[in-house]
Amino acid sequence: MERKQASKKYSLQNVVVIGASGYAGVELVTLLSEHPLVGELTLYVSEQSQDRNTSISDLYPRLKGRVEQSLMGLPIGKVTDELASADAIFLCTSHEVSCQWHAQLSQLKATVFDLSGGFRLPDAKLYPDYYGFEHPAADALSSAAYGLAEWLDERFDSAHWVAVPGCYPTAALLALKPLALFNKDVSHVVINAVSGVTGAGRSPSLKTQGAELSLQGYGAGVHRHQPEIDHYCGLNTLFLPHLGDFKRGILATITVHFTAPPTQAQVEDVYQVYQASELVHVTKAGYPALKDVVNSGQCHIGWHLQGHSLVVYSAIDNLLKGAASQALQCFNIKLGLPSAEGVPL
Repeated sequence: MERKQASKKYSLQNVVVIGASGYAGVELVTLLSEHPLVGELTLYVSEQSQDRNTSISDLYPRLKGRVEQSLMGLPIGKVTDELASADAIFLCTSHEVSCQWHAQLSQLKATVFDLSGGFRLPDAKLYPDYYGFEHPAADALSSAAYGLAEWLDERFDSAHWVAVPGCYPTAALLALKPLALFNKDVSHVVINAVSGVTGAGRSPSLKTQGAELSLQGYGAGVHRHQPEIDHYCGLNTLFLPHLGDFKRGILATITVHFTAPPTQAQVEDVYQVYQASELVHVTKAGYPALKDVVNSGQCHIGWHLQGHSLVVYSAIDNLLKGAASQALQCFNIKLGLPSAEGVPL
């Protein structure tokens, strides 16, 4: 592969991906391999992974001739020369593993973009109930910036650790954040969301096998994305996730019930916040479709106001806008690049 040349304004970045062989990981690797400012790209998997010492293009033949690096095994906590010299490190690991890496990676010069849920929640007490483990780096939760790319807060610019949002929260929050002006008049919110099976990850599971695959609900009231959505939208919601019988994409149907509803004009006005966005589009048709967002980094939003209820639809690709391309947006913004640089439209 021909080595890239940096522009005079920007320097090439040394980038490491840990957990590169999973669904989100390979999407991220694909995007990074084509990014104009990524120089050296190093790919790791866990030391126990069956993908260790395999070329990523052997696992994913669509990468033949584009990304030929081998997936190197990496023990948790081992700081290699590649990690020490990295400008950016992307964690596509399990939630608990990302937490176990914090002590080592937080000492390095790199910005860490964490695609796991390890640092998304502000309160360590939530992790045993929603993630199944005691958080080993509880004191670090407050210093992680939440990487919802269109709604970054003041901590992002200086943050060393960026918690990339979950897939369901991305779809829900992009729909709900513009409505914050009306939160005081909200009585309750119900979020019905359906995700493709890639959202369950690459590890084998009976419920994601072809003969068992079906549209079904799961995780009502206990899903780990519930507290994430509630915290960042400032409301208590009823989140009802569903597993779909398709590969990728999320369609969320969000019903916001008001004691005093906004007017049609007021709703139109608050969604103007996305008017200049390359990646978030409020559709005139009002009913977003997965076919229009799958394999892109876009989010399509539509809405319908009826009486005291506002129904908002939000569609994204769970592996891109819900994971890899949103992480890339955060990387771009950190570098001072346009958010959508290298993001498939």
